[in-house]
Amino acid sequence: MTDIPTLSPDIAALLKRDAHGLVAAVVQQHDTGDVLMVGWMDDEAVRRTLTEGRVTFWSRSRQEYWRKGDTSGHVQWVKGVRLDCDGDALLVSVDQVGAACHTGDRTCFDARVLPAAVGHPDPSTR
Repeated sequence: MTDIPTLSPDIAALLKRDAHGLVAAVVQQHDTGDVLMVGWMDDEAVRRTLTEGRVTFWSRSRQEYWRKGDTSGHVQWVKGVRLDCDGDALLVSVDQVGAACHTGDRTCFDARVLPAAVGHPDPSTR
């Protein structure tokens, strides 16, 4: 019998998954801090990302695993992975080769800027 690799129980215990067993994964360029995209991971996608050096996601629409760059060549090389304080989101630091967005943009956050009031700190509230 062959052992099938699984996510470390110590790491799995830290994750707070949604109703579908997924955690959000925010992908950030390691040297600039640019937020590139957001994807979803289940335990297997987390395991692959932590052990293979490439980012793996779970596709909610296709119901299958996918690695960024397998078809486009726009690869995400893992530089580090952090878990947020609540355990329900990952921050994946990468070296992005090419575009991160399926539209061809460098990031998925280039195209649609929403109008937002810009806040300013009030020195009297410090």
